[in-house]
Amino acid sequence: MAVKADMLRGHTDTIILYHLLKQDNYGYEINKSILQNTGGAYELKEATLYTAFRRLEEAGYISSYWGDELSGARRRYYSITAGGRAYYAEMLDEWQTSVMIINKLIGGNLNGGTD
Repeated sequence: MAVKADMLRGHTDTIILYHLLKQDNYGYEINKSILQNTGGAYELKEATLYTAFRRLEEAGYISSYWGDELSGARRRYYSITAGGRAYYAEMLDEWQTSVMIINKLIGGNLNGGTD
């Protein structure tokens, strides 16, 4: 089952930062990882992904550099900054609080049952 983009829209930055916590990466690979990790249920639109990269870079949460590919197209890589790590932790806490509140409001809990 695919996930509606509206359900995750406010968490695009957090999703990207999570991927950059593991290693520097470029847009296509991050989106491919998202698709694989969700079993094909969620994929960021390219425009959404690159708009988020610009926003995160302007805020100082990520930085970018050009890779030194020996073959193929030159890629722009992104890396998370110390400020990005702090922002990620803040947004993760906000997400966890939101899940708790929504589960209380709609009768679910973190174990998938009802109250």
